[in-house]
Amino acid sequence: LGKMKLLIVLALVASAYAYPQHEHHERHEHHETTTYIPILKYDKQQGEDGSYRTIYQTGNNIVHEESGYLKDASEDHPNGILVQQGAYSYEAPNGDVIQVQYTADENGFRVQSDSLPTPPPVPPAIQEGLKEIYEGIKRREQEAKNNPKYAEDEARRAQLDYNGQYYNQ
Repeated sequence: LGKMKLLIVLALVASAYAYPQHEHHERHEHHETTTYIPILKYDKQQGEDGSYRTIYQTGNNIVHEESGYLKDASEDHPNGILVQQGAYSYEAPNGDVIQVQYTADENGFRVQSDSLPTPPPVPPAIQEGLKEIYEGIKRREQEAKNNPKYAEDEARRAQLDYNGQYYNQ
C-alpha cells in the first residue's frame, strides 16, 4: 500500500509540473522595413479593337512601356494572334541601368538586351565541321536541281538505309 501512495503522489506532482503555466511574455514591437516607392507616371490606353498601350515609371527608376494588338485571324489561328512589344529598364544594385526590349507573337517570346549573357564563341574545329555539313547540303540541293533522276535515287537510298543496307556511291 505504501508503494501505491508514493506512486499516486508522484503522478500528482508530475501532472502539476506538466500543467502549462501562464507566463507573461514581454511584448515585442514589430516594425515594417519596406520602403514606399511612388508611381511617378502611369498611363493606359485601350483601343476598341483590343489594342492597348501601357506606360509606367516608379520612384526607384523602373520604367516599363508595352503595346499590344490582335493580329488578323487565320486558319491556323482562328481567334487571331496577340502581338506584344515592349521595353523596360531598371537600375541594378551596382548602379548600371539595365535596358530590355521584347516581342511576343506567333514566333514566341524574344528578348534583346546588352545585359543578357552570351554563349562562348564556337571553336574553329566545330565551325569547320558545320561549314562542311552546310556545303554538303548545298551540293545535294544543287544536284537535285540538275539531275531529274535525283529524287528517285534519293528514295532508293532512303529505303536502303531504312532496311539497314547502306548505299555507297
